[in-house]
Parts: sequence; C-alpha cells; structure tokens
Amino acid sequence: MASTKCVPTGFAFSVLTVIIYFFSFVRSKNEHILSNCKFDAIYQLGDSIADTGNFVQDNPSSVFAGLPYGETLKKPTGRCSDGLLMIDYIALSAGLPFLDAYLNKDGVFYHGVNFAVAGATAMSVEDLYKKNISFVPTSMSLSAQLDWMSNYFKTTCHYAKDCFNKNGRALFMVGEIGGNDYNYPCFQGKNLAEAKTMGPEVVRSIKHAAKRVIGYGAKRLVVPGNFPIGCFPVYLSLFQTNDASAYDELHCLKELNQFSVYHNDLLQKAIDELKEEHHDVIIVYGDYYNAFVWLFTKANMLGFDPTSLQKACCGLGGDYNFDLSSLCGDPEVTVCENPDERLSWDGIHLTQRAYELMATWLIHDIYPKLQCEYVASYSSAA
Repeated sequence: MASTKCVPTGFAFSVLTVIIYFFSFVRSKNEHILSNCKFDAIYQLGDSIADTGNFVQDNPSSVFAGLPYGETLKKPTGRCSDGLLMIDYIALSAGLPFLDAYLNKDGVFYHGVNFAVAGATAMSVEDLYKKNISFVPTSMSLSAQLDWMSNYFKTTCHYAKDCFNKNGRALFMVGEIGGNDYNYPCFQGKNLAEAKTMGPEVVRSIKHAAKRVIGYGAKRLVVPGNFPIGCFPVYLSLFQTNDASAYDELHCLKELNQFSVYHNDLLQKAIDELKEEHHDVIIVYGDYYNAFVWLFTKANMLGFDPTSLQKACCGLGGDYNFDLSSLCGDPEVTVCENPDERLSWDGIHLTQRAYELMATWLIHDIYPKLQCEYVASYSSAA
C-alpha cells in the first residue's frame, strides 16, 4: 500500500505566513505608488464596475440606491458592491479624492469626474437595437459618456488649449466597458456564437473612444479588458451543465473564459494600433482577466472562504447562490454574514475586499507601464 506524503503542519503554516507577509509588503509598497505620477485628475468611463453613482442619479428607485448595496460603508453610494470599487483604490493610490459621479449635482470635480454608468455598453443603443438586442437598461453608452466628457471640458475651461494642457497631466480610464454588449444578447437567449460576432464592433467602439479621449489632450490612458466571466456566478448559473469537460481545474466554464480571452486579444491588438498612431501617448492595457485569476487562485491565502469562492454573498438559490429572478436587493434575498470573505457580492459584481485586492495587483502591473518618472518631470516643467 503506497504511503501518502503530507506536508508538516508547521511548514504549511510558515509558508502561508510568508505569503501573507509578502503580499502585505507589496500592498503597502504600492498603496500610494501612483502618487509618483503626480496626476492632477482621473477621468473614468465605463459601466457598473466603475460607476460611483450616475445610474442611481438617473434611476433613484434602483436597488443600487439602497441597502444592502453599500452595507460595508454603512450607506448606499450608487456603487454596485457592498463598498468601494477598483477606481476608488486607484484614486487613493494616486493621492486623489474619490471620483464623484458626473450626474451628482453636489459633486466636487476638481480632481476628476466619473462618467461610468451601470449597465452601459460600448456600442450605441441604436446599433444594438439593429441587432435585435433590446434588453438595455440605460442609453448612456460609451459615446454618450464621451459627450458628457466633452461638455464638461467645454464648460470648465476658458479655452480649449487650457483643457488640452491640463488633460496631459491626468489619468484616463477608458473602461472596463463592453461586457454588457455580450451580456444582453445572452440574457435574451442568444448563443455565444452570436455574441462573439459582435466582438470586432465592440472593440472598435472602445478604440474610437480612446481616440476621442486622446483628442481631448490625454497622454496617459488605461484601457481595461474583460474578466474571466466563466468564473462568475451569473454565468455559472446560466450555462450550468452536467458535462464535466465544460469546466476547467478552477471549476470555471472554459468556453466562456475563452470568449473573454477572444475579446481581450482583440482589444490588445486595437491598443497596439493606437500606440502606432499616437507615439506621444502612453496607452496601457488593464489586465482585469489575470488580476482576477490571481485573486481566485490565491483566495484561500487571502482570507476568503474556500467553500464559497463562486457563490454570491447577496443572492438566493442554486449551487452559486444566484438566481436571475431573485436578485440582490429583492426583499426575499439574504446577505452573507461577512462580505470580506467572499469574492462575489451579487453574482455579477465583486465585493469591496475583492476589488481592493484586484486593484493592488493592477496598480503594481500598470505603474511601470505608465512611465510615471516622465510624468513627474513633465509636470514639474509645465
């Protein structure tokens, strides 16, 4: 009978301690690292991954406008999570205040504006309607957000040249956007092959948005890709199957993650094209895919409940604690006791703790690519 080799408990504990210590060290070293860039402002475009209140300003009866959304902050803020989002931690790292939503009449915009809207698409609503995709909860697509941005600059700068120069010292987040362009056809019963045909158009919309932002004087852009959607409760529920070969070693749906890789590959090619067209602009790909994979694979060591990595904290029913007919915010839906131990907040969006750790990974990844030493010298010379 073959003997089973076990790692000594003390050794395993010491390895875990070293890993946690190392991560804490990296996190502390990078917590304010973007402040070295001396950005004057941050401007955010996107969807619910980054919306800090635009959707609820336009839809005050939305579930996002009330608890349990925001419960970790003890109040709802319009964010689609229990607390803060990645853009909040990026702002903190840059030494800037949180970004107020553009539609917030009491917002303070000296250090940037958040134009992102929950439910927004990269393609226009009109173009989606032409494809018989009608389930779109907001008309504030990427092009509409860019119109807001244009109007904002026109009303805050005396001369276009003033904004152009000021924007050279800002960070522009162009997304994450595009995920909803694929979500809505899937929610309407279309198959992945149909959604995949939209990929080139979705990415063209994002590329066009980046070009418009560059036209406003942006010198530093981060253009994020999509998450590995096959690991999220919403998709695990919608495409659940008894075919074991459909899942990878992390119990994520392989075909869906391959779909995300397809989108991200198209996006990175578009970013490379933009770089060739604009040699004086730094354009960085935001690798949300690998940031999440890192978080997912290290979750046990980072304090998350290993038995609930693919279960929504705020949800109801099924293997993933998620049901499209009973979403977070509905009266009958319950909330887990400790959101900090969960990756998924409502089956679609992540928890504050997950966003915080992902942001740490992302900041560490994008910082050297932003060439902030040059930004600092440019800022001091300007």
